[in-house]
Amino acid sequence: MSSLPARSWYGQLWSRFATLWYLKALGTTAFMVLFFKGYFWVLHHPLGEPVVMPTLAIDDWVPFTGLGFPAYVSLWFYVSLPSALMPDLRELIRYGLWTAAMCLFCLALFWVFPTQVPVPDVDWSLHPQLQFLKGIDASGNACPSLHVGSAVYSLMWLRVIFLQVRAPTALQLLSVVYCVVIVWSTMAIRQHVFLDVLAGALVGAVFGWLSLRREPVFRSALVENAVR
Repeated sequence: MSSLPARSWYGQLWSRFATLWYLKALGTTAFMVLFFKGYFWVLHHPLGEPVVMPTLAIDDWVPFTGLGFPAYVSLWFYVSLPSALMPDLRELIRYGLWTAAMCLFCLALFWVFPTQVPVPDVDWSLHPQLQFLKGIDASGNACPSLHVGSAVYSLMWLRVIFLQVRAPTALQLLSVVYCVVIVWSTMAIRQHVFLDVLAGALVGAVFGWLSLRREPVFRSALVENAVR
């Protein structure tokens, strides 16, 4: 008897999405609510006076634009994708625990070593959506950028998921571009400076590697990239 044909990559992604979808939706929502409670508590109760992050020449290379705002807020869609595509409860819990560990690590840094971005020369009244964001976030909890860290961390998990289902290279490249645009947006709307971004990318990469180091496709991809 011939074996059944392998399912298409999009069929596998849909199957993953449909698995425990209600638990994923509730869990992701609850996680974000708890995260923001912790985030804003730390923002308003730092252990000391926030240190203003220094700027570098590269910060001037990224011009300010309010067009970065949609990309900035779309992070919450992007970071929801890995959990939505977990194949089973065990992987969902593992992903959630590592994500929580990364968030707690950054919140601890924000609390013990509070930082903020320098006040930019921008008339926020001309950009009401950004004025609202600045009023809420107050440009604190700057370094490392958890926005960037979460994007890089999600990128690494999506890379593994796409490799597991053998998704086309175009989809993987789209994920990379999406992540890069999110990272760019943090500087474009002056929510972070380059040093915040660099530190955030490092945090995301470290926690991504720690959480995925035992995944066969992740190890294979690392070896393949090293050989090139």
